[in-house]
Amino acid sequence: MVRILGLDVGTKTIGVALSDALGWTAQGLTTLKINVPEGDYGIDQVVDIVKDNEVDTVVVGLPKNMNNTIGESGERSQHFAELLALQLTDVKITLWDERLSTVAAERSLLEADLSRKKRKAVIDKMAAVFILQGYLDNPHKGA
Repeated sequence: MVRILGLDVGTKTIGVALSDALGWTAQGLTTLKINVPEGDYGIDQVVDIVKDNEVDTVVVGLPKNMNNTIGESGERSQHFAELLALQLTDVKITLWDERLSTVAAERSLLEADLSRKKRKAVIDKMAAVFILQGYLDNPHKGA
């Protein structure tokens, strides 16, 4: 069985989530530290995770504006996906509309009554879970 990886790409971190072997549920895996201004996009780390977990599809969250346009964050995600595709030629790379995934993750963590410090430590990983779960739940993902 192959797995699907979900990524929430920021400027300082990448939240990473991994599907179960059946592709039904997303679990938070880790948060990678990156430094975009210095050219560290975390590509090598993601490639290692893909290979270690037999991933055949990577879902990169695409933050769109509420009017469906692509802003600076979305362009950064698109660039990341392009860089990743150059390294993972045999893996499907998909951009996935992630509007409100971070908001949903934050709400979920607030409902769990986590302190601000604990929320900050896991918010990116949780956002990746929401991105990946949205992809897994969508019947039209293969289209």
